[in-house]
Amino acid sequence: MAALFITGTGTDIGKTWLACALLRHWRSQGRPPLAFKPLLSGFDSSLPEASDAGQILSALGREMNELDAIAPWRFAAPLSPNMAAALEGKAIDFEALVDFSRRVADANACPTLIEGVGGVMAPLTDRQTVRDWIAASHLPAVLVVGSYLGSLSHTLTALEALTKVGVATKAIVVNESAGSTVELDAVIENLMCHAPGVAVHGIPRAAPVSSVIRLADWLLPE
Repeated sequence: MAALFITGTGTDIGKTWLACALLRHWRSQGRPPLAFKPLLSGFDSSLPEASDAGQILSALGREMNELDAIAPWRFAAPLSPNMAAALEGKAIDFEALVDFSRRVADANACPTLIEGVGGVMAPLTDRQTVRDWIAASHLPAVLVVGSYLGSLSHTLTALEALTKVGVATKAIVVNESAGSTVELDAVIENLMCHAPGVAVHGIPRAAPVSSVIRLADWLLPE
């Protein structure tokens, strides 16, 4: 399996949860993975274990003192990365971010995940977004989405944005939204109609583990 970039339609859609679930399954199968969260905002240095990067380290069975290795760009404010960086008198070095991502993806033969930040079009600089980061890293994407009312439009818009810059979307993963008025199966069926050629996987809240296992085994077959 080539390295994959985990992205989503927005914040709190389940990117980190999915990444950690995949990592734990692969580890349990004796297939040690790697994962990186190169850039994050909303980082509380007093509670590193609660951050997305901290959760990923835990899923990898690694210590919190390895944060710098997997998440070198961390900002405190819970804002888009460009805004969070500006509050600290900094700017995100887009080329360095892309270089880091390509190096860790190319250096490892084991399953490797790179998790993005926010949604596909979250700003990183005055000119670049997460979409540009994925495209410049030359990685296929796993697009994590919800099943809430309106998710179909958000998902298809994100998919079109990725396709426009040449990003291959390996899978759309529908993480069932809590309290959604829309049936998960209906969301999946509609996405399959409107996104032919892209695999669509559902993660129901009632049985997330078995669904993640099927996805993990599909992404990394024996």
